[in-house]
Amino acid sequence: MSWWGKVIGGAFGYMLGGPLGALFGAALGHQFDKGLEQQGFETLFARSGDRERVQTAFFTALFSVMGHVAKADGRVSPDEIAMARSMMQQMALNEAQTKVAIDLFTQGKQPDFDLRGVVEQFRQECHRRNTLMQMFMEILLHAAFADGVLHPNERRILRQVSDWLGFSPHHYQQLESMVRAQRSFHAGGYQQAETGEDLLKQAYEVLGVPQSASDAEVKKAYRRLMNRHHPDKLVSRGMPEEMVKLATEKTQEIKAAYETIKKARKS
Repeated sequence: MSWWGKVIGGAFGYMLGGPLGALFGAALGHQFDKGLEQQGFETLFARSGDRERVQTAFFTALFSVMGHVAKADGRVSPDEIAMARSMMQQMALNEAQTKVAIDLFTQGKQPDFDLRGVVEQFRQECHRRNTLMQMFMEILLHAAFADGVLHPNERRILRQVSDWLGFSPHHYQQLESMVRAQRSFHAGGYQQAETGEDLLKQAYEVLGVPQSASDAEVKKAYRRLMNRHHPDKLVSRGMPEEMVKLATEKTQEIKAAYETIKKARKS
């Protein structure tokens, strides 16, 4: 049974305490067992391992933090709202799931939102699944770029989130550059490069390698990214099944970038 199936089925044994549990419980309109909440998430994490719990944590943290980042520049723009709703549509969320996602997004915009508590609990629940946390950051970055601009306050919050997840400033910068390049490179709805030279430059940025990289280095980067974004692997590590389409689109972007580089090097 999927994580959502367990939620609607009333099987809350794997549910979270701490900030994530409070957010998710409020969004569902459920009052979780007080004893569970009082244990604190440190104790719960010690016996973590249920994939459904990780998926619930991912879903809860993603939409709430997305709402917080969207409000960072003082207002939530129509583009940012559209991006959030587009993501929900891409995930093919049903009516109940969409309602919960919207509520989490709204909770994230509140002044008293416990950003650090949510992020640190999510990190602990991930149990060093770096690939899963990187996907989390990439989705947040795509959402932040929704209006075409990464506001300084948005960048500040995203860097802080990245730091709390255990990524170095250099690693964050690589992720930001990669997402920016993906948004420019993608031919379906994103801004297209003005020239073939621009497109090639963006392709290298998508793979995270310099244009001076050898064929072997380019291929190694391509394989590493494909492995990192493999949908089945991400789901097995705790990404909600509904987000498979997002991961699949990323692998398509990576493939397109790699093919662009290969074609340019043969010409």
